[in-house]
Amino acid sequence: GMVDDFINRKHGKTPIQYEVPELKEILENTYGVMVYQEQVMEIAKVLAGYTPGDADVLRKAMGKKLPEEMLVQRTKFLEGSKKKNIPPKKAEKIFDLMAKFAGYGFNKSHSAAYALIAYQTAYLKAHYPVEFMAALLGSDMGNTDQVVKYINECKEMGIGVDPPSLNESSTEFTVSGDRIRFGLAAIKNVGTAAIDDILSVRGAAPFSSLVDFLSRVDSRKVNKKVVESLIKCGAFDFSGEGRAALLGSLDGAMETAQGVQRDRTVGQGSLFDALGASAGAGTPVKSMPGPSGGAPPMNEKEILALEKETLGFYFSSHPLAGFKKELEMYTTGPIESLGEKADKSEVSVGGIITELKEITTKKGDRMAFLRLEDLTGSVEVVVFSDLYKEVRELISSDAPLVITGRLDKEEDEVKLVASDLAPVDDARNLKKVKSRDTHISIPASELDTAKLGELRDVLKASPGASRVYLHLIYPDDGTVIISLNDGLKISPTEELRARIKELIAGAALKTV
Repeated sequence: GMVDDFINRKHGKTPIQYEVPELKEILENTYGVMVYQEQVMEIAKVLAGYTPGDADVLRKAMGKKLPEEMLVQRTKFLEGSKKKNIPPKKAEKIFDLMAKFAGYGFNKSHSAAYALIAYQTAYLKAHYPVEFMAALLGSDMGNTDQVVKYINECKEMGIGVDPPSLNESSTEFTVSGDRIRFGLAAIKNVGTAAIDDILSVRGAAPFSSLVDFLSRVDSRKVNKKVVESLIKCGAFDFSGEGRAALLGSLDGAMETAQGVQRDRTVGQGSLFDALGASAGAGTPVKSMPGPSGGAPPMNEKEILALEKETLGFYFSSHPLAGFKKELEMYTTGPIESLGEKADKSEVSVGGIITELKEITTKKGDRMAFLRLEDLTGSVEVVVFSDLYKEVRELISSDAPLVITGRLDKEEDEVKLVASDLAPVDDARNLKKVKSRDTHISIPASELDTAKLGELRDVLKASPGASRVYLHLIYPDDGTVIISLNDGLKISPTEELRARIKELIAGAALKTV
């Protein structure tokens, strides 16, 4: 492509050639490669006698790739270049090159600004990766899909992202050491007025408990809904209280805090002040009056649901986290890779349903539109009535699913028309699941009839959708490949891999 050609010419690996001598002056500063729209316009003027206005019309036609207009322009260019004594064959070649480059050429001022920004961001990402990712997260706070994408990128780069904390977080995402701290502005229902008040009050001293917090902030700006969101996303975890207990004791804590605030206004100075503690700092939330800390602690599923509600995604873990192997086995790739696949292709993706919309068709049948989400992104799935009848209950449960179907791509949007779906842990029973093959390589010297029998039993104990190929390796480098019959299709679980390696010294498994 143009970029490789440019680089090779710049470094003297490819000789710089000009189709006609007239091009040298126009293209010399970009090593003979057409890079800018201005160069395309200049070529039309010099080689084919275009006026500046006509050259601009040519630029637009090339940029938009308008076929009819391009035919008109081609004729015009070839006739013009004939008058300037350019050989017709060369003129044709030059016009085609212009059309190719103009499709992705920019004007020079635009290119220079972009190049500078690209250099700066690449430099910052390489030398200040934590700060760079924090700024990236902050720039797209309102876009949940982008935030999820960047947090996954942080994980891959080995950068830890810590949950929101009332004592540590600022408005934006911030950096502490080699970790990123979640910004308060990314929590739903927590507006800027509330955050400004919280941060200005915190300046005096960190918060020590829920009551301490409530007795110091302005309850008109930091109302009950705001506090609930802060508890649900984990911003009060520093207090040592569970999220369920904090939510349960919120009403009582608010009453106590109002009392502390009233005392302070009247100037009485509460008992706490007399003891030299900051107002309410010493009041343990557990001893609140009212229906408080009796709430049983939340399980992981409940905690994740609240994080999803307040942050827009699962933060501390993900309901799919335990299904990595199954997802690798029974899907054609993660959701974010769907954009790269061809329209109408058959795919299988895994995830959990985050939105569900049922509609009634003209015939009176029920069908549904869902949003399926995995660790990399989400996609809209259409489930027509025939399939919907069968899987309705499954869809409304919270079970992680694998959905097989056909891609429907329009411009920027990718949809999936479902043909079958099943729970992840049961995905091997899908009718059309795109399963992978398992190749087991074994040194031939390790195998005898008894071992073969044992191997068959081990494979039978893990039935699934993956076809098995045995590669018998002989010392003189010859390999014999045996394809096992359908009765021995397996599910290549970690447990199975371990059992085969234990059974046969030197065995290696690969699932592709």
